[in-house]
Amino acid sequence: MLLPIGDDNSAITTKPYVTYALIAANVLVWILFQQMSGDSDFTYAYSTVPAEILTGKDIVTQAQIKVDEYTGVQFLIPALLPTNIPVYFTLITAMFMHGSWMHLLGNMLYLFIFGDNLEHRLGKSRFLIFYLLTGVIASLSHVFSTYFLQQSSITPSLGASGAISGVLGGYLLLFPKLKVKALFLYQVVIIPASLALGVWIAFQIVSGLVGGGGVAYAAHIGGFLAGILLIKFFDKKSAALT
Repeated sequence: MLLPIGDDNSAITTKPYVTYALIAANVLVWILFQQMSGDSDFTYAYSTVPAEILTGKDIVTQAQIKVDEYTGVQFLIPALLPTNIPVYFTLITAMFMHGSWMHLLGNMLYLFIFGDNLEHRLGKSRFLIFYLLTGVIASLSHVFSTYFLQQSSITPSLGASGAISGVLGGYLLLFPKLKVKALFLYQVVIIPASLALGVWIAFQIVSGLVGGGGVAYAAHIGGFLAGILLIKFFDKKSAALT
């Protein structure tokens, strides 16, 4: 397993306050609103539910146990609670929620490592818009994948992974040669960002193809591609050259 633990920040001359604020917001939502539980009422009210996005209607259900027709594995579809905002806004609220401490800490590690360089390059306001936009596109990728693949459309999804995938896509395009420290086989290795993030997206694609245990890999892939496609529109240096 290849786990990034740091990167080259020598070119950064300003504090990445937006990255810090996003990390703080995710932690505070987890502690204060989700009450440190992926099974809280808040979680099931404000996660993104594909069927709600596709119909524009709030859906309230009872918990159900389903059986995957291909694997025979049973899985729980939790009860959906009333959403007191327009359901489309859950594309944003779900972006700041997580299912467990490990889910939260893993996402925040990636945001902490890769967000600061991108924020410094784009500027604070551009970086924030880029983060939110790629996060929304990532969530929509998951929504439409459930429709086209005929997966459960009432299983809620949540997490910052889609937006962070957008950050990784933008980072890969702008800083492919920047050095990244990573843990590999219990050793610290220094590799180019292109290799570190190439391994990451390859894992997402393979996991998505083989079926990934409740993880919305379509959101990861969609966010990553959105980051690659949109980064030049947000990059101040690229914009100055046009």
